[in-house]
Amino acid sequence: MRHCLWKYIIVVVSLIFLSFFLQENNEEHLTYNLSLEEKKKILWQLRQDQMTSESRNHLENFKDMQKASPLLQQAKYKLLAGSPPQEKKLLTIGISSEQHPNGSYLLDTLRSLFQASSEHELNCIVVLVHLSDPDPEWLRRTVANISDLFKPHIEAQKLLVIHGRLGDSPLPGDRNNVSRTSRCEAHYSRQKVHYALLMNFAINLSEYFLMMEDYVYCTSKFISTIYWALSAWKELPWAILEFSSLSLSGKVFHTSDLSRLASLFLLFHKDIPIYLFLSEFCLLLAQNVPIRFSPSVFFHIGKYPVFEDTCFPVEKEKVFGEPDNPVASVLTDMMAEMNGIPQYAYTLNKECYSTLNPVRGNYLTVILEKPQKVIRIEVLTGFDKKGLYWLQQGQVELGYDPLENSRGCTRYTLLGPLVEGNLDQRVFYEEDSVEELSCIRLLVLASQESWLLIRQIKVWTQHEEEESYYSGNSGKVGFGNGINMANQK
Repeated sequence: MRHCLWKYIIVVVSLIFLSFFLQENNEEHLTYNLSLEEKKKILWQLRQDQMTSESRNHLENFKDMQKASPLLQQAKYKLLAGSPPQEKKLLTIGISSEQHPNGSYLLDTLRSLFQASSEHELNCIVVLVHLSDPDPEWLRRTVANISDLFKPHIEAQKLLVIHGRLGDSPLPGDRNNVSRTSRCEAHYSRQKVHYALLMNFAINLSEYFLMMEDYVYCTSKFISTIYWALSAWKELPWAILEFSSLSLSGKVFHTSDLSRLASLFLLFHKDIPIYLFLSEFCLLLAQNVPIRFSPSVFFHIGKYPVFEDTCFPVEKEKVFGEPDNPVASVLTDMMAEMNGIPQYAYTLNKECYSTLNPVRGNYLTVILEKPQKVIRIEVLTGFDKKGLYWLQQGQVELGYDPLENSRGCTRYTLLGPLVEGNLDQRVFYEEDSVEELSCIRLLVLASQESWLLIRQIKVWTQHEEEESYYSGNSGKVGFGNGINMANQK
């Protein structure tokens, strides 16, 4: 019953959100030679056509969701260590931490975070730790340990420790009726309140927000990895970028979305785990499938707590092994240099394909001999990290409905832009989708007066024995990595 109710609410809110989206788009495309009264009449008619009577009944409620929740307006915070940075940062790394039965990894998480980052990288971020447990002795001890170990970062306004609470107002519903609340449900509710408080405080600290748990190991230069991905995706629509396969850690949001997300956390605070809730939130913002980069840059520290493992199914890190490029032909409209052939870009050896002065609109398309369930794609251009012979602006697209005579596909959707000349992303599919991939197209987005070296295109396909793994780990929504918000061509 609860599951059905949740789906009903999501559908209603989605319709309302869509009406706002369509209204904004129609406003943009109205011609300027219309009179103000004519425009008003058109917009009024659009509203009537786009909104069902059911969605109109919920319109005011959705408008309220876009504002800060009344509960968050009454939130009270205490600075336990450090002070907010004077200038707005690129990224806030938000960590919510409470007492764990088997001990805490918070200090290890912070140590890993700072050790994995250069001073230049740290200048772009602020680390915000929300100590959510109300136990005063635990708070005192934890703050003392953080202040002792990370004093330079606190003094440099790179680390901020807070404790927040929702004032004296109770949450919607009876949270104190433990007789009707399972252990996991109580944890879901508490966790969403903690993250709502964390996100609410972070709204004005930076342009983006990274969610991280308090028992996570960070790989070296992870901030640079996120920085370059954000730069590449800056002009593209997205709701959440994922930098690991963990249920919560590694997810990046626009801070402009945090107020709405925090309010929704409190509105639907019970029953639904955050990791499922976030997949629904993506749908509300018109991102139908996740955008997940590979390889992961965050991993859990130590043994996952038994209780956490019960309440939050963990998606194991997929071990891909070597790519298995299926049989395919390769077409391009770029002129080869040094007797190169396009197939070199797809062949799994040291051969590569080079061209001079590619122009906007040039392409190289891999046309699979038969449709495949592709689960990962890696595209490498250039020689090294210095940018020599990179494709400076390009993107990779997924193609469906192959044309006759192996000339490409009739329909393409965006997988993602190249990041520093490369792309390495997971490819998933929407729930119940039976459509398989037929083309992979590398598209030049801007002309460049230099050599372009397409070093290799690597493809991993899903084998029959892996079907049960993915169907069992996709969650409520079929996860994927093609952005349906991109225009189909």
